[in-house]
Amino acid sequence: MANTAEEIQKSIRTYLIVGAALFVGTILTVAVATVPALDIGHHGFDMWDAILGLAIAATKATLVAAVFMHLNHEKKAVYWIFGSGIIFVIVLFGLTAFAKNDPIHDPLFYGRMSTTPAPLATPTLR
Repeated sequence: MANTAEEIQKSIRTYLIVGAALFVGTILTVAVATVPALDIGHHGFDMWDAILGLAIAATKATLVAAVFMHLNHEKKAVYWIFGSGIIFVIVLFGLTAFAKNDPIHDPLFYGRMSTTPAPLATPTLR
């Protein structure tokens, strides 16, 4: 923590710089979403726009966590815990991508039924 006037002024300056960077990041996010000249990839919202938006959001979240939540002064165990959480999220995104590309060609799975399915057989009692 800051104990002297110089350290307090340095902390205030750091908070103002990070706050300004977050404000610019928010303006950039809105501009990328609304200004056609900043649209990357194909026209309209597509995968590249989502990647850019998530990159901006991740940068802003890192700044908030490191500076405003004071995680830049924590022990290394905290970094391992948060790093494992990030790896877990990446694994979940990968599993979602694998499930999306799964070659299931069952018309009931995708909801494209051209005919009414046959009723299930009912068990008979003997």
